[in-house]
Amino acid sequence: MLGTLVVGLGRSGAGLHLPVLRRLGQGGGRSFGRPPITVYDPRLRTVEITDLLGREAADLAVAHSPRHAATLVDPARTVVHLCTGPTARLRPLTELAELGFRRFLVEKPLAADEAELREVLRLRERAGLDLVSVAQWRCSELTGRILGVLGGGRLGQLRSLRFTQTKPRFARTLAGDDHPSAFDVELPHSLAVALLVAGRAEVVDAGCADMLLGDAVFPGMGSAWLRLQHANGARTEIHTDLTSPVRERRITVELANGTLVGHYPVSRTDEYAQLSVRTRGGQVDSVFRDDSLTAFLARAYRHFAGEEPMPDEPLAGASVVALIAEAKRRAGLPTPVGAGR
Repeated sequence: MLGTLVVGLGRSGAGLHLPVLRRLGQGGGRSFGRPPITVYDPRLRTVEITDLLGREAADLAVAHSPRHAATLVDPARTVVHLCTGPTARLRPLTELAELGFRRFLVEKPLAADEAELREVLRLRERAGLDLVSVAQWRCSELTGRILGVLGGGRLGQLRSLRFTQTKPRFARTLAGDDHPSAFDVELPHSLAVALLVAGRAEVVDAGCADMLLGDAVFPGMGSAWLRLQHANGARTEIHTDLTSPVRERRITVELANGTLVGHYPVSRTDEYAQLSVRTRGGQVDSVFRDDSLTAFLARAYRHFAGEEPMPDEPLAGASVVALIAEAKRRAGLPTPVGAGR
């Protein structure tokens, strides 16, 4: 069984990955015949990690450095969950690779910009890394059902995709969590689905707005949107608003003979999705469980174990980074210099 090292204990690492890993049977301690999940956060001391996780830290091995982590697990048999912020990818990736770690599950997006992406991909080639970018909506039950309708052909050719992702994100933005813009928060989920459903694409237009919170202004963190033109003729439009009072994750698929309207779960407190299939003959609605992160992590571990390879990674994750970078340029956002170094 592969071991697990979670690097970065913010919302993604501690709030999302750790609970899912436990559900999948990772960790539990050597008395259960399994290595414990090891955790490390470059921002926190060991005692701070223990305080942060509370009782949940009881069955974890807490490392105080990457080198210490390499003594707690076997780097050659460990999957690293790199859950640091988007601007802090390259340094921990390099340090861990030098210690012999080779399997990396990297939180989205794979890199903060194209310059860092090139460095990440060079490191991958040089060190022989196996990189997978987290894109759980690719393993979503809702996405699978949409692909099933498209594959069936009954509703004709795909014409367009529209994604709407809204939620209030004032507190986390105020606290600061290394997300440079609204393009980097929710939008990578939708982009990964758009490329899976409609194939290769290029950005034709994009824009963003600032977040205003009292007298504070957070440039580019309020909302973002982009339009894609796919090679097969279909179009995609994605809009995300991080100042909205309501949470919504909606996809609308326009086909020649009908429309699909889907709603992804908006939080882990209610893991149910909805799909409405609308045609001239009527409308069929369905509600179903959709724990996409659990499905994605299980799929990634099968990949890392050599049981079910993911041949389009890390190219799929790299494509998302490149499209976001182009959208930021069109939106007039500055390009970070030396991000993650």
